[in-house]
Amino acid sequence: MQNETAKRLKKNIDKILTIWEERVNEEVQAAYHQETKALRNSLPEYLLQLVDALSNTIDRTTARKSKDKIESTRVGKRHGEDRAGSRDYTINQLISEYHILRQVLFDVMEEEAPLTEVEREVIVCSIEQAVNDAATEYSDILKSIKEKMANTLTHDLRNPLTSTKISAQLVLKKLAADDSSVSKLKLIISNMDRLDQMITGLLDASRLEAGQSMPIDIKPCDFDVIIRQVIDELSLTYPDYFIVRSEGKCEGFWDENGLRRLVENLVTNAIKYGEENTPITISLSQDKTSVELSVHNSGKPIPPDEVPILFEQYRRLKSSEDKTGWGLGLTMVKGMVDAHKGSIKVESEKNKGTTFIIKLPKDAKSSIEQRGADHSQRLMQVEQAPQIPKSDIHAG
Repeated sequence: MQNETAKRLKKNIDKILTIWEERVNEEVQAAYHQETKALRNSLPEYLLQLVDALSNTIDRTTARKSKDKIESTRVGKRHGEDRAGSRDYTINQLISEYHILRQVLFDVMEEEAPLTEVEREVIVCSIEQAVNDAATEYSDILKSIKEKMANTLTHDLRNPLTSTKISAQLVLKKLAADDSSVSKLKLIISNMDRLDQMITGLLDASRLEAGQSMPIDIKPCDFDVIIRQVIDELSLTYPDYFIVRSEGKCEGFWDENGLRRLVENLVTNAIKYGEENTPITISLSQDKTSVELSVHNSGKPIPPDEVPILFEQYRRLKSSEDKTGWGLGLTMVKGMVDAHKGSIKVESEKNKGTTFIIKLPKDAKSSIEQRGADHSQRLMQVEQAPQIPKSDIHAG
């Protein structure tokens, strides 16, 4: 049975819709050009659900609150999906539509009589649930679109890139070692490799932004061998630039290509931001269960307030704005370390230079499986924990 407040809302639905639409068209710029009005189309249904919720304000049981939440979620998700498909809408404009709805609801409903505290709570909670779900759906859809775009872009770019590189390598094989074109072809191939790394970095950034972990293929490999291979390749461009300190064989279970890219990014980052004509030191140590890699360069220290943003994608430090690049290298490093369940830290001081220190478990696969098992166990413990009746909870 409907109470007086619920009846008043039902009677004023058309008025609320009209005022809300007028205000949205005036205050939300994107709405004026929007042909499909998802929230406008679903508002009558939403307001009728609110009528039902207000009819039951006396008995706000858990089941009642759960039903209201489900209904608000349905409307919110539909709204978020529609707005994500519009090039004009931002998430702030989407949220503004709900803020306007809340204001209009209160204004119209209280023209005849004030709302009770419980009734205001029902309206506020319902709108908050709807706006949260709309914003979540909006963000999820945009992430999905960006990921698909990145995947398509990287695929389309890689095809001509690979073809160009193979052609250059074939021509290089046919030339005599003293041919003047050899150095130019090597430069072309080197630049093709750099472009490929940049494309891979974009794809990695897209995955990380979407909340995904870096894909890894764990198998037995030797970290020491990986480091020396990377340094041998970089030494062709930067001869006599590196000092490698390693105890020799360092075997474990990791993603070999991932570690190679990790080392490449850390070392090239050290070259880019280190002091010119000073060596880069790469150190590898190990114990029974873990390995530690450090990459050190001399030069200006990283300001302490900039350290927290080092691993954020597309972020450039104020102290390095004159450097070229997209700011994705260290993002990839952090993503790969996280995927192996390792840790990373930075030490940077004046007159001492900067050192990136990475610690990884020797058996990354077991560490990943163990963390998954621990997480599942914690969830089970939470679910099995006894619930304290409200009557047993006392203040003071």
